[in-house]
Amino acid sequence: MKTWDEVRTAYQVARSGTVSGAASVLGVHHATVIRHIDALEDQLGVKLFQRHARGYTPTEAGLDLLQVAQAADDQFAQLAGRVQGRGEAVSGDLVVTSLDSLSPLLAPIFTAFRAQHPDVLIHLLAGDRLFRLEYGEAHVAIRAGAPPSDPDNVVQSLGHMDFALYAGAAYLDAKGAPGSEDDLAQHDFVGPEDPDTRAPFYRWLHDAVPKERIVFRTYDQRIALDAVRAGVGLGFHSYTTGSRDDGLTQVLPPREEWRVPLWLVTHVDLHRSVKVQAFLTFLKEAAKEWPTAQL
Repeated sequence: MKTWDEVRTAYQVARSGTVSGAASVLGVHHATVIRHIDALEDQLGVKLFQRHARGYTPTEAGLDLLQVAQAADDQFAQLAGRVQGRGEAVSGDLVVTSLDSLSPLLAPIFTAFRAQHPDVLIHLLAGDRLFRLEYGEAHVAIRAGAPPSDPDNVVQSLGHMDFALYAGAAYLDAKGAPGSEDDLAQHDFVGPEDPDTRAPFYRWLHDAVPKERIVFRTYDQRIALDAVRAGVGLGFHSYTTGSRDDGLTQVLPPREEWRVPLWLVTHVDLHRSVKVQAFLTFLKEAAKEWPTAQL
């Protein structure tokens, strides 16, 4: 690759934020670093960095390049470790993307994993954004719903999440709990901002109650949880969350039709790396102890 030296240089500039820092890591003169950056920007036709008095800050294009370079650097490090007979070490960055609602379950797993592998630095990217494994944005993704179908990914089952309908104490004090499903249309609900959500419990809710009864809507499940706790309305949350939260009372128990499958996803290029395999094995074993509803 003709531009690999320049890409590697840009990667180090993005990591250190300065020309001198990159030059020190690469063992070259700072003028070489500047020349590489200028040459790469000329070739790509975009600015990769904003120059300022304190150093270099990646532009949006620079961040895209950083992700690709980081994935390549990670893969090369794995290859070098295997070739040199040092592939048994589990160390370095481990980037995991997951749902917010799994954070209470993942935090103790990360703690226990690092107790065994203290040289691992964990990054948890939680939220609804779909991080792109092919660009090196994450080593491991935990995804919900239909199984991912990208042919370049390795997909494994991680069980499922059960969901139930909950209410906060303030709501129950003000309006009481529904006596049956027939009473739901008389109650207020916290629901999704996205009318096309594929979450099975929200699809059920759209069919079960008039649209105007969903009085509070949000894209963020953490905000929805706060709203239910505060008494805005009834709302769906994972059985794991609800069973541990003293501020929530279960109104309707979990159902099979509300269950959401979970998937472990890794890119084929990194799936067999020692670090990723160590974490996958550890996570799958720990997930066997996650609480699930008896339906």
